[in-house]
This record gives sequence, C-alpha cells and structure tokens, in this order.
Amino acid sequence: MYVRVKVKTKSRQEQVTLIAPNRLSIAVKEPAQFHLANRRVVELVAAYYRVAPAAVRIISGHHSPTKLLSLPD
Repeated sequence: MYVRVKVKTKSRQEQVTLIAPNRLSIAVKEPAQFHLANRRVVELVAAYYRVAPAAVRIISGHHSPTKLLSLPD
C-alpha cells in the first residue's frame, strides 16, 4: 500500500491527520536536518497503521515535505 504524506517540521505538537484515504498530514517536532524528521515520520506512520517501523519505506520525497511511503498490505 502506498501513502502520500505532507510533513510540517519544527512544530510545537506532533500530529497525524487523515486528509483522504491514503493521504496524511503529519506535524513533527524534529527539524529537517540529518534526516531526523524523516525518521520520526516513519515512526508515526508505522504507529498509525500499526505496523513495524522497519516495514515502512520512503519511496520518494526524501528532501521534500511531500513524501510517498510504502507499507505492507
């Protein structure tokens, strides 16, 4: 399954919001430096869909606020 994610970094509160089926808006406290925000996004998406963080992969958008993630079906 593929999920599109819009990420906002350096937020005061972490939040995961369902926008549409397979589309999420995520706010994380971490900055976009050193891939800290990407790691936290993977952890939050894994918790949201109740899968292991190792099963979530960033397919595209490593350096962009809009990302495409892959999850197991």
